[in-house]
Parts: sequence; C-alpha cells; structure tokens
Amino acid sequence: MKFLYDYLWTPLRIQRILNSQGVKGPPYKFIHGNNTAVAQMKMEELSKPMGLMHELFPRVQPHLYSWINRYGRNYVYWNGVRAQLVISDPELVKEVLKNNEKAYPTKKPSIYVSKLVGNGLVSIEGEKWVRQRKLANNVFHGESLKNMTPAVIASVETMLEKWKGQEGKEIEVFGEFRLLTSEVISRTAFGCVMEIVKKRENRVVNRESDSFGNDFLGLLVHAFHDVDEKNRLSLEDLVDECKTFYLAGQETVNSLLAWTVFLLAIHGDWQEKAGREVIEIFGNQNPHLEGITKLKTMTMIINETLRLYGSGTFIVREVAREAQLGKLVLPANIDLLVPNMALHHDPHLWGDDVHLFKPERFAKGIARATKYNAAAFIPFGLGPRSCVGMTFAITETKIALSMILQCYTIALSPAYVHSPMTIITLRPQHGIQIILESLHNDA
Repeated sequence: MKFLYDYLWTPLRIQRILNSQGVKGPPYKFIHGNNTAVAQMKMEELSKPMGLMHELFPRVQPHLYSWINRYGRNYVYWNGVRAQLVISDPELVKEVLKNNEKAYPTKKPSIYVSKLVGNGLVSIEGEKWVRQRKLANNVFHGESLKNMTPAVIASVETMLEKWKGQEGKEIEVFGEFRLLTSEVISRTAFGCVMEIVKKRENRVVNRESDSFGNDFLGLLVHAFHDVDEKNRLSLEDLVDECKTFYLAGQETVNSLLAWTVFLLAIHGDWQEKAGREVIEIFGNQNPHLEGITKLKTMTMIINETLRLYGSGTFIVREVAREAQLGKLVLPANIDLLVPNMALHHDPHLWGDDVHLFKPERFAKGIARATKYNAAAFIPFGLGPRSCVGMTFAITETKIALSMILQCYTIALSPAYVHSPMTIITLRPQHGIQIILESLHNDA
C-alpha cells in the first residue's frame, strides 16, 4: 500500500492539483516519471552536429526547451516520482529566489553531488548557513579581495610563461584554464598551495604564530577552535566548506574564462576593443583593482558571455510547505526548477537578436539590459543565496583576460568543434582549441 501511495497516488494527486490551476506538462509515468524521455532527448541532441552558433538552449536542455514551448513558461514534469515545477516567468523567479517567506529552501544535494562538494554553504540552511555565509563574506569582499590580487597575477604569469614559444601553435584553453583556476583558488582561499590544517594548528600551539591565517582556510580553522560552541565548526563542516569552495571557485571561473576567450576568438572586433581598453588602462603593467573597475568594455563582454554561456544552467529549490507563488497554490514536497538558460535565451526578454553575441546590450549596466526585472539575468543567482564569490570570480576573469590581451591576439583553431554540454557546469564537449599570435615581436 505504501509503495502504491508513494509511486502512484501522491504523484497523481500533485499532478491534479497543478493541472487544476492551469499548470500542465507531460503526464506522470509510473516509477520513472519522464526520465526516459529526458535522457532520450538529450542523447539525440548531443549526437547531432552543431554549427558555430549561440542558440544553446534547445541543445543543452532539449526537454525544458520543448516543454516550455508546448506547455508554457510554468509547467510540471517528473524526475521519477518527484514533481519538478519549472518556473521561467521572471516575476515568479524573483519571488522564489528572494524567498522572503522562507518557503523555498535549497534542495539537499544528491549523494553523488554531496560527495563531490560536501554539505557546505551551497546546501545548508538556517543558523548554520548564516554563520558560514558571514565567514565567506569576510573572505571574498573588500580588503581581502585586494590581498588576493597578487596571487591571481602570479598564477596567470605562470600560465603565460608556459605559453611562450607556443605562438602559431594550437592550445586547448579549457584545460589550461582548469589548471589556472585550480591554482588561483588554492593560493587565494587556502594559502600557498593547500597548507594542511594540522600544520597551521601546530604553528599556533608551538607559539610560532598567533593566528591560523587570514585566508578562507584560516578563518575556517579559527571557527573550528572557537570557544563559543554556537559558533564552532565541526571537522566535517570544515572539510565540506573546503570542498564547496574549491569546486565552486574553480569550475565557475574555468567555464567563464574559456567561453569568453572562445567568443573573443570569433568576434575579432570585440577582441580588438577589449585589447585597446586594457592597454589604455594598464599599459604593459600588471592589472590592479582600481583599473579593473574601469574596464567597461570587458564588463560588457563578460556579462554577454554569462548570458549566452553561463556555467550554471538551472537553480533548484524545494517547496517546504504549502505556499502561494503568484496566483498558484503549491503543494509541499515538490521541487521548483529555475532554468537560467531559458531566461537568458528568451526572445521575449532580450529581443529577436537573443542568440547573437551583442555585448552592447550591457552598455548601460545590467539593470537596463532588458526592460524586465532583475530575474531576467541571473548567472550567479539572486536574493540572499546569490553566489558569495561573484565579485572574486569576475575580478579573477578580468585579471586573466587583461594579461592575455596584453600579450596576444586570439584566433579559433580550425580543429574546434562546437558542442556545449553540461556536466555540473556548461563546458565544451571537445575542449576549446585556439591559436595565439604574439603582440610583441621579441616574444
């Protein structure tokens, strides 16, 4: 009886509640839901060749694309027995992500994801989240950000040193940027190449040092030893936060850097504008934070890259209790899925040229890039749980791009095959092959 209740009666009841309010979708199939159809659509799309175009949504998320077109902006489909209410109406998206009534908590990650990223800031709730978010805010803003700049520059210099002598040869940059971003997050969040927690503790115990360090790991170790039990982190919490920040800090910037370089390689006019701006602001000197804030053209290019090729393709929340969302009354224990990519590629929000690379959309800033509200552009989320490392990610990207454009012009290799796909983040299935030409004759 319990089996039938969970696998048949409950899904059909939820389907009936939502259908009665005008929320349609593909019908629930016993046990599997719509998973078979989703897998089939994805496999079909990935098997087709794709031209050098930016219309990603039908390819990367064919099920969402197809069902939004068939059932409307808000519809329901089934991940096994679990209802997924897809919300791509910007007004409702804003309401879900701001979560003023605390009705839409973050969904607990799957076993696979939690093993990978731990039970850190991304997935925790309540007082624990408030405490750990405060820790993270201290690391990724203001003076701390300024202190991280030399470490980012040193990491980019190491990469550029390796590129010397590679002019005219093919370089696969997705892999190159993975190494770069791993090194940056190691140096900035965890000190010089992942110093071990025990080593830091020993230095304090032996009175060789009076603190555990001011980087993210140092703050976590300090919280681990906090005399106030309410503020104290467990060892498991400490390890989980390290996993979360390592993966989030590395994957997001790796993806953003790679896709930006790809877009600059095929849009030479914008590459030229960005290069000119970098030379005007920094000359041949290393970038500095004051100059980074003046990179208007590069900011437009990065925002347009995030719109077209944002690393996160959807955001998931749970409905913790029966709640009202707009005119809808939602039953408890269903998931809300906000498809960033649907919003970022929606012609109603961005115009008929939505699939073209046009950084000038952002010439007057994000708020005026579309006539709709802030939820039309959410590469780093929205509301209290927006990405804490956003400023750092953008700063790191600007530093790396500035230093590359000071040395090279970038062209796309004829070997490149355009096939974006999602594995945690949006990535190129076959890498991104480019050819560099030196701007300096003596290189």
